[in-house]
Amino acid sequence: MQHFLSTVDWTREQLDGLLRLAIDLKQDPIQERLHGKSIALMFLNPSMRTRTSFDLGMQQLGGIAIVLQPGKDAWGIEFDAGTIMEGEAEEHIAEVAGVLSRYCDLIGLRAFPKFRDWSADREDAVIRSLAKHASVPVINMETIVHPCQELALMMTLSEHLGEVSRKKFVLTWTWHPRPLNTAVANSALLIASKFGMDVTLLCPEEAYRLDPQFESAAQGFADQTGGSYTLTHDIEQAYTGADVVYAKSWGALPYYGRPEEEWELRKNYRHFIVDEEKMAMTHNGLFSHCLPLRRNVKATDGVMDANYCVALDEAENRLHVQKAVMLNLLGL
Repeated sequence: MQHFLSTVDWTREQLDGLLRLAIDLKQDPIQERLHGKSIALMFLNPSMRTRTSFDLGMQQLGGIAIVLQPGKDAWGIEFDAGTIMEGEAEEHIAEVAGVLSRYCDLIGLRAFPKFRDWSADREDAVIRSLAKHASVPVINMETIVHPCQELALMMTLSEHLGEVSRKKFVLTWTWHPRPLNTAVANSALLIASKFGMDVTLLCPEEAYRLDPQFESAAQGFADQTGGSYTLTHDIEQAYTGADVVYAKSWGALPYYGRPEEEWELRKNYRHFIVDEEKMAMTHNGLFSHCLPLRRNVKATDGVMDANYCVALDEAENRLHVQKAVMLNLLGL
């Protein structure tokens, strides 16, 4: 049994297969291949695109999606092993995973990190605990990585660029009034390098570098595929000649869980907004973002409304790639 927890666990050939299937599903979206099948979608955090695309995708393939919000419309869940459960949680993940595995054919989980201790959160223990106890395939709907978003991004780039290898992909940090999860940034780094792109990580200073496990993986994928991986704090160097600009805001890991201290860094970097002047330095580059996006904070209206903005294409492709993932995991 295979889970879809991180694209690191999947080969390039397997990911190519998912993308080919997603392309077919985009052309022929309404099918009955999952008739009689079901997925339990557990959301510990808010969602718009993920919830809608998984729910609708299952319906379009003839199946049923059950949406659960533990702590709201379902019992709160304890994920740690050996815990004396005297807190708010009423159920342990061992029982939750066991019950849902008997009811459903797939389980999806969205569980953002707790923003207290990165040394703990970087282990992605919550979804790995679910996968350990589940007897059906588990899908990561965003934890410290967002593999479904990765597939949608790569599908979108392939649609617009054709062959993506050796194209310059810039992952740029953008300003936001508070520190956010690094998941999408981690994932963008992984998928772009795995597909042989020349990846540049642009961030304001060393404190905003991503976790070494993801930067090291990106360097390793670049070495394997003939692409490259570059880190820079120079805006002009990054944007010049870029084929793709992918924007995301994230928190400085050395200040993880301490937003007031991190603000003293963050407040200085409003100029990292993606604007028309920066995009003009690219090689007729595409712009995208995972959404949601605060206009005129992360990117200007001019960028979001430009023909080169493919963020809506990427959002649509979430539907198609997730259908491909569900079919693949069930061997259908």
